[in-house]
Amino acid sequence: MTEQAEIGIFGGTGIYDSGLLTESKEITIDTPFGKTSDSITVGIYKGRKVAFMPRHGKKHTIPPHLINFRANIWAFKEMGIKRIIAPSAVGSLKEELKPGDVVIPSQFIDFTKSRKYTLYEDNKVIHISVADPFCPELQGVISKVTKKMNLPIHKDATYICIEGPRFSTRAESKFYKNVIGADIIGMTLVPECQLAREAQMCYVSISTVTDYDVWADKPVTAREVLETLSKNVGTTKNILSMLFDEIPQQRGCSCHKAFEEAQF
Repeated sequence: MTEQAEIGIFGGTGIYDSGLLTESKEITIDTPFGKTSDSITVGIYKGRKVAFMPRHGKKHTIPPHLINFRANIWAFKEMGIKRIIAPSAVGSLKEELKPGDVVIPSQFIDFTKSRKYTLYEDNKVIHISVADPFCPELQGVISKVTKKMNLPIHKDATYICIEGPRFSTRAESKFYKNVIGADIIGMTLVPECQLAREAQMCYVSISTVTDYDVWADKPVTAREVLETLSKNVGTTKNILSMLFDEIPQQRGCSCHKAFEEAQF
């Protein structure tokens, strides 16, 4: 029988282990879509069974456009996971969203190009609703936790997801900011969040800003991103450490009813 867990965490850039779990062990799960990003660490935190997987691999060897999102989501689903918490690093498209800030997106715009967007393409047609793509219950929990921490967050943001692995040109960045009106930019949200919805799992993104994107007339470098990122990792782990006391045992959202709204 596959090892079971209640809550799953996808570690983003800079978060290659949760640093939280006790009684932990590593497992691998075979999926119809191939290998997951890495082995999965399963353990206990505050009495909850938790699974952790670094989406880029433990040594950050998988670029965003080559992440096997379907395998990752499938593996978590096989483990019985009901909720996914997904930290990620993002660039800012708004002056008020400063490096180091925490952003909770409520919408996304998809500018990816070559990814696999569904778990069901070979045996049925699913038109899943992602009008509101993130779990409102988990978003409320994060708001409550960050308030207790006196940590300001930005809510109701729009995340534009690009293919990567390159950063944007100045023209692209200004287009995303001024024409589309997005707030943050990253490379990993899509299709991760929509696959989670197809799997009827709750999903929430904790996005930490590493830099202003190049609309600010300052070229983005990997070194700049990593310097801010190292500071953000501590903030993200502090949020994760407090979430589990606030997440209800039973889900009070409608994420588990996603197929009731789907067209077949």
